[in-house]
Amino acid sequence: MTRGCKGCQNGQPLPFEFTMAFHPILDLVENTVWGYEALVRGTEGQGAGQILAMVDDANRYKFDQSCRVKAIELAGALFPNAETRLSINFMPNAVYEPAACIRATLDAARRVGFAHRQIMFEFTENERMTDVVHVQRIVAEYRKQGFATAIDDFGAGYAGLNLLANFQPDFIKLDMELIRGIDTSRQRQTIVAAVVAMAQKLGVAVIAEGIETQAELVTLRAAGIHLVQGYLFAKPAVASLPAVWLPQRDLSAISAKLPVLDAIDAHAA
Repeated sequence: MTRGCKGCQNGQPLPFEFTMAFHPILDLVENTVWGYEALVRGTEGQGAGQILAMVDDANRYKFDQSCRVKAIELAGALFPNAETRLSINFMPNAVYEPAACIRATLDAARRVGFAHRQIMFEFTENERMTDVVHVQRIVAEYRKQGFATAIDDFGAGYAGLNLLANFQPDFIKLDMELIRGIDTSRQRQTIVAAVVAMAQKLGVAVIAEGIETQAELVTLRAAGIHLVQGYLFAKPAVASLPAVWLPQRDLSAISAKLPVLDAIDAHAA
């Protein structure tokens, strides 16, 4: 048994408490909430950074497992129907056995009646992965169990083409730095158009996160992106589902004012 599995099963409680906030992901085609990303928060609303600062080698695996269980239990009580997805972040460089350490997730989903197809696991990396094969095993095990996977922060740091080539996820989430000001940036429009075209050929869906303005939204929709996330629609709500602004289907008045790049217009056509 790996060190990670011992950490997951050691039975010692975490030396701190936490909960989850939920941030919506919208489907622009259906004009509805597609799912929610679970984000760690303190029980009094403290930000993720304050909680993650208390995670160390002694409690890392317990924390990872506890986050998954907490997210699923809360989602099971809050989500409106069996079609709403739940996105959970996990640490790809953690040393644990995929088949063994997914058991707590499976038990939680079974306990609250949450279908595996509703769950998506997001992974990214702040440092280069040292064991690509091991992470491939994790992704393969999750797919075997019926979960979806996503590369988060695509286009930032190391989270890019090598991850896409090595792991073939179901989704990629464009980093917010690529999104910011895309309506006035020819460079960003060109890059996003190329990523969308590449993802389509690979059978990978694209989620744009970090959207803050209607102009960014219109530009991304013109690029062929239909799954979106950002403060424009709602801010995360702690242990609850936030009120969500659903954009009107017709944003032509805004679209007509935007100097959208020809490459994006052609793609949309």
